[in-house]
Amino acid sequence: MSLTDEIATTVAQLRRTVADLHGELTRNELVIWTAGNVSARVPGRDLMVIKPSGVAYDELSADSMVVTDLHGSLVHGEFAPSSDTAAHAYVYRHMPEVGGVVHTHSTYATAWAARGEPIPCVLTMIADEFGGDIPVGPFALIGDDSIGRGIVETLRSSRSPAVLMRNHGPFTVGRTARDAVKAAVMVEDVARTVHIAHQLGRPPALAADDVDRLYARYQNVYGQQ
Repeated sequence: MSLTDEIATTVAQLRRTVADLHGELTRNELVIWTAGNVSARVPGRDLMVIKPSGVAYDELSADSMVVTDLHGSLVHGEFAPSSDTAAHAYVYRHMPEVGGVVHTHSTYATAWAARGEPIPCVLTMIADEFGGDIPVGPFALIGDDSIGRGIVETLRSSRSPAVLMRNHGPFTVGRTARDAVKAAVMVEDVARTVHIAHQLGRPPALAADDVDRLYARYQNVYGQQ
């Protein structure tokens, strides 16, 4: 199926962006082999761009990215979409503020998911980016939108852009695909640090008022406005 001229340019730009962002997953050692995926919503359309299934990272290019509708059906591209497409599509359908979704099997975050244990908010970085504990979502089998439902149900009651899907791994969301990749990098970093801290004892959680202040500053003041 061909794309209309009206959106072809936007989709072409998103394909390049999504392909480049997959390089951040390998650069930050968040994935192995062909695991993991990044997607981006096509603004103003019920479409998304996502990684193809089972294609090695060093073979990914803008042209290999595929376009699907928000029910996971292929709209444009030469490859089958990622096996996680249904989960991404469900998130976009039910969280209109989300413009990007990322899934990895990064080692430390996935270890917390295997334990079914939230990452506690014991660091200012966790308060800044995640606004509290990083929550655990329910176990769900891949293949339909069950994972997507678990992501949405969990994140609706949390400020966190990351959820640790039980026995599976982290999914992250963001206003853009780049924001979701940033959250994926940060969730692995704090998962590792808190794991190491637990080897020395049980670190105390930050006070709720301090978490609120840290989160508000980082989300609204930090960086270039």
